[in-house]
Amino acid sequence: MVAGARWLHVVDLDGAKGEGRQTDTVERIVRAVAGRAACQVGGGLRSAEAVAATLGAGASRVVLGTAILNDADLGRTLVSAHGPARIVAALDVRDGQAVGDGWVSGTTGRDVVEAIAALADADVVRFVVTSIARDGALGGPDLALLERLVAMDRGAVIASGGISSIADLEAVRDIGCEAAIVGRAIYEGRVDLAAALAALV
Repeated sequence: MVAGARWLHVVDLDGAKGEGRQTDTVERIVRAVAGRAACQVGGGLRSAEAVAATLGAGASRVVLGTAILNDADLGRTLVSAHGPARIVAALDVRDGQAVGDGWVSGTTGRDVVEAIAALADADVVRFVVTSIARDGALGGPDLALLERLVAMDRGAVIASGGISSIADLEAVRDIGCEAAIVGRAIYEGRVDLAAALAALV
């Protein structure tokens, strides 16, 4: 149920694991919410061809993590091809480091501030920031991290990880995040989406 949400955040987990893309499923989701919400799609997008296919399937925005973190020039190429509004960088953050393959324990990365600066210099204007330690734990977002990155003023920050209540959503809004991604809290009934949207108006 869309329940008034303007965006759906869709992650192709098979694609993220390199087990084949679910482009047909993305197309079905896009069709199901057409006219009511736009879809932001990520998960294993590591090439210009994969991005073009996902946008061609109807996604309004695509989210790239490992590939764009490792190659900011890819971000510049994609922004040039599709426009800045359609390209989002996903930064999974552990101990202040933006890491590729963030679900793999022990993966090293680069300082998240440096990562955002490099991507912003490559014309990327929107960042999904996930605190790996908070993701799926329903313990609240990492407000200190988010506030630090918002204060850089190098692009819009979308908060991800740990959000478990309307109060959490209000907190990320109040520090200047453009939006927030809520998953498990909705599935488990901790956040009523319609009530949350009404509270954030």
